[in-house]
Amino acid sequence: MASMFGPGSSTANIYVPEEWSEAANSIAYDSVTSPPPFSFVCGAKNSGKTTFSRHLLNILLQRYGKVAYLDTDVGQPEFTVPGFVSLTVVDKITPDLAIPCLKTPERCFFFGDVSSKRDPSTYLKYIFTLFDYYREEYCMFDKSENAGRIELPLIVNTPGWVKGIGYEILVDMLRYICPTHVVKINISAESKNLPGGAFWLDGDCDGMVNIVEIKSAQQDNFNRSVLVQKDASLLRDLRIMAYFRQCFPSDKPITTIKELAHALASHPPYEVPISIIKIRHLHCQVPSTETYYSLNATIVGLAVSSEESEDLPWCVGLG
Repeated sequence: MASMFGPGSSTANIYVPEEWSEAANSIAYDSVTSPPPFSFVCGAKNSGKTTFSRHLLNILLQRYGKVAYLDTDVGQPEFTVPGFVSLTVVDKITPDLAIPCLKTPERCFFFGDVSSKRDPSTYLKYIFTLFDYYREEYCMFDKSENAGRIELPLIVNTPGWVKGIGYEILVDMLRYICPTHVVKINISAESKNLPGGAFWLDGDCDGMVNIVEIKSAQQDNFNRSVLVQKDASLLRDLRIMAYFRQCFPSDKPITTIKELAHALASHPPYEVPISIIKIRHLHCQVPSTETYYSLNATIVGLAVSSEESEDLPWCVGLG
């Protein structure tokens, strides 16, 4: 089947090289429909992982109609505000790869930091739980009267921290998820790239995995990678603004953080008794006498606690 995004295509200011198109098409169309592919996209910082993941998402949507997207980049997530790991089911093609957009995830956890180094074990626990949910919901037989499988392909987007502890975290993720395809995006500075081959597997492990190695999209005249430097802090602020901007009509003039702060301060709050709220501080300990002071003018994650998920409460948004 021909892709509507041809080799060497471009959208807005995003150029998709032929090598990328061939890689995405091979994942989407050179495999059987069932089971669908699990694609794990990894590489150095600013190498183009998110852009390739968006392109691959569009290609997979053409064949499957719906695609699951597991976002493990808490610093610059694709569909949520920073500080989240999430699983989102996408059913619409994104025509412009340059424009990120907020989507409501099917399940997510509030990690509460922009780097996994704050608490690697909790970070991995969240990711494994989301993957287990995906396997249970979208890789098992449908128990309804209509026989068949509810199976969706999966894209795993990862952060660019691929050295030291970041490398160890990546290896743990790969071993747990066992993807069918691992896409490694390499840059010209070889010392910053991941090792070649199935680096996460033990020497005596014969894993069935397709390794796809591609180069970053931007190259100079000497075939050196041109990494697009992004202002991560600014991008995070803009994403948080876009999230809380949803509380107001689209025609309300809010263009700065100051204007948003004033609008939120004047917005009638949703009130619940403090006695029914459980407060949990992440990555730090706060004396009980300082609990309410610590919440003042603070962005918090709102989660639903139950007996089944008391240790891992699903998050429903920010407050």
